[in-house]
Amino acid sequence: MKLLKSLWCAAALLACTAASAQTIVMASTTSTEQSGLFGHLLPEFKKATGVDVKVVAVGTGQAIDMGRRGDADVLFVHDQVAEEKVVAEGFAIQRFAVMYNDFVLVGPAADAAKVKGKDIVEALKKVSAANAAFISRGDKSGTHAAELRYWKAAGDTLPKGSGYRECGCGMGPALNMAAATGAYVLTDRGTWLSFKNRGDMTVLVEGDTRLFNQYGVMAVNPAKHPHVKVADAQKFVDWVKSPAGQAVIAGYKIEGQQLFFPNALR
Repeated sequence: MKLLKSLWCAAALLACTAASAQTIVMASTTSTEQSGLFGHLLPEFKKATGVDVKVVAVGTGQAIDMGRRGDADVLFVHDQVAEEKVVAEGFAIQRFAVMYNDFVLVGPAADAAKVKGKDIVEALKKVSAANAAFISRGDKSGTHAAELRYWKAAGDTLPKGSGYRECGCGMGPALNMAAATGAYVLTDRGTWLSFKNRGDMTVLVEGDTRLFNQYGVMAVNPAKHPHVKVADAQKFVDWVKSPAGQAVIAGYKIEGQQLFFPNALR
């Protein structure tokens, strides 16, 4: 009886270990999660590999910090400078480009600050001059990093205006705040296309080459954190940049509009 019990316990332990090995933690951005991409992408990855992915959706800066601490197995983020830095520091193995979309500046259709056009820097100068309401993510995300680059390009000493507010929140909540208060806000196009609570908000600035938004993927380095599931993490990296994974990304659309454009194979 004791032998049977021991064998049962051993089998249960092996089953739990195998199940654990088939689940990885991905630290990613709120834009990939809130746009609905992962609901489309990850079931296809599981079909192909049998590996489950648990997503922790935070700002890119926080996601990368999770990788530094060894709290994630793979990173899927959108701040190339920060991504290359975490690889150089040895906390991630290698960065690969995966897909892109773009940022857009949205705001009330009345556009009191008269920002409409294709120049994001000039638009922010007008927001500042008008002291217009502006919601910043303020969360060290990839979107926030891009916004700060645009403000810097507008002028290092340029005041952001009395209407500038930082929410310290994800893209969806920031859009909700902007819609509720008639504010301007920078967003990735994918989250905007999936956002339903638009009110009278509309895209006002788009088409500036500086608004290009590249996403990258990388496995966390087991040399720094031996406990990470690098084999299964690498399965995701390899699959998402393969023709099969890239086709799934390209196939994700809302109302006929493609949200992300794969570019790993270029």
